[in-house]
Amino acid sequence: MDMNKIRFGILSTANIGRKYVTPAIQLANQCEVVAVASRNLKNAESYAAEFNIPNTYGSYEELLADPDVDAVYIPLPNHLHVEWSIKSLQAGKHVLCEKPIGMDEQDARKLLAESKKYPNLKVMEAFMYRHHPRWKRVVELVRSGKLGEIKAIHTLFTYYNDESDNYRNSVEMGGGGLMDVGCYSISVARLIYGREPKSASGISEFDPEFKVDRLTSGLLDFETGTSVFTCSTQCHKDQYVKIYGTNGKIELDWPFNPDFSKPTELKANIDDIDIIEEFEPCNHFTLQADALADAIFKNKPAPITLEDSIGNMKVIDAVR
Repeated sequence: MDMNKIRFGILSTANIGRKYVTPAIQLANQCEVVAVASRNLKNAESYAAEFNIPNTYGSYEELLADPDVDAVYIPLPNHLHVEWSIKSLQAGKHVLCEKPIGMDEQDARKLLAESKKYPNLKVMEAFMYRHHPRWKRVVELVRSGKLGEIKAIHTLFTYYNDESDNYRNSVEMGGGGLMDVGCYSISVARLIYGREPKSASGISEFDPEFKVDRLTSGLLDFETGTSVFTCSTQCHKDQYVKIYGTNGKIELDWPFNPDFSKPTELKANIDDIDIIEEFEPCNHFTLQADALADAIFKNKPAPITLEDSIGNMKVIDAVR
């Protein structure tokens, strides 16, 4: 391994990798992208030319066999996350895998069991928002007790996608609003309360053609407080998170996909005093890559553990 940078291979030419993650990894202090694989070699070559990636492969297996690849980023459809994460571990690679980590809790536990065979390899679910300084400040304020006891969290994450060839509209591939974006709302609630909900329930509306949930609202019971959320793949595009305590509140606009080129704001009211904190522009996908690289170099747990990811899948199952 190059002792200065983690050498990443990109497993597929999926759009999220092309638009966000691959260029972000290239900007990371401790990472570089050295290979990309696609089942269609021409796609890999086009991708490599766009991002100046030196090595291309016409199969995922060929990339995993490359000894100059230290870690892989997996932006494959949800039903392939566990399978290729396991294959990556077996090939001696660290793993950054898109969310959700698997199709359900049982699927995710297969990955956890396999990962224990490779204690020196890191596996991290790509919940990029958690690495943003604004979110780290939110957690800091909550843990400080300045908001009092947390009583309610309201989250919305919606966008519009009715493309028939998009995996998000395929039941077999793990599509639907709950899996694609509802997972963020659940992750936030568990992060802020710092524990697992006692129970969870949900209601969904399903697309008559695709059969995936195009709208889901969920209710999580944390005993001393609740979290409610709405997610949709066929609704006006919007995002927000609102956190309410006995002594204050926090509001975030575009909490998951802020404009990287602009500052972000945290709006709060504590003790009836309005507070606005501003954060410099940053790319949380880049911070995510460096966070995993840091865990690899220092041989410490990944910032998001597989146990945490399994906890998220368990709640998704309960809502579903």
